[in-house]
Amino acid sequence: MSQETAIASFKKFQQSWIEQLQHHLNHLRSAQNHHRNSVTGDEERLREAVERVMEHFREYHRAKWATTEKDVVGVMAAPWSSALERSLHWVGGWRPTTLFHLVYTESSILFESRIVDILRGFRTGDLSDLSPSQFRTVSELQCETVKEENAITEELSEWQDDASELVMGTSSNPEQRIRRLAGIVHRTDDLRLRTITRVVELLSPLQQAEFLIAAAELRTGVAGWGTSHDRRRSSNV
Repeated sequence: MSQETAIASFKKFQQSWIEQLQHHLNHLRSAQNHHRNSVTGDEERLREAVERVMEHFREYHRAKWATTEKDVVGVMAAPWSSALERSLHWVGGWRPTTLFHLVYTESSILFESRIVDILRGFRTGDLSDLSPSQFRTVSELQCETVKEENAITEELSEWQDDASELVMGTSSNPEQRIRRLAGIVHRTDDLRLRTITRVVELLSPLQQAEFLIAAAELRTGVAGWGTSHDRRRSSNV
């Protein structure tokens, strides 16, 4: 498969993946509502719906890994993304620490909306009800992730410092340089998947559902807004 074909194939996969994500989210919302409205709750159904979404993210990781092996420069260019999305990219995708800001934001919003019930001692069990232990674990995981992000940023910066040899055609082993870039992207994508997995693991089933819905809505929301902006910009040219 040529590099052009690999990128075109992944672009098609990306479109289908987003559509399937919406389907999985609808299933997750249904399981979430059923859990909330049920007297005894239905954690098994909720866990199954969460696992569907997580497997969907793992599928994306596998597809992107394979495409990166074929054309890492094309992956970094991300032609399937809108201009807005590319402006927000970090090493070919979203920054892992964004997830921690999402946890804090969602927790704060839900806490404010349910503060009366919380003050009355009613346990909501959602993201507004994170325990001190959960907050501590989130904070520790955030610090670890920041360190890994900084290390990757430094490694990419070193690669870019040497990239002039590729442009000028004076590199003694250009293929090795490209393989090194692929390794950086692989390491970054591994961190993305590992971070979302570890965040999900420290949450309860209901919290997992709320977190994954918020994360997916952020991703699809930015993509949708960016696509609309690109269309408006093209029509004005």
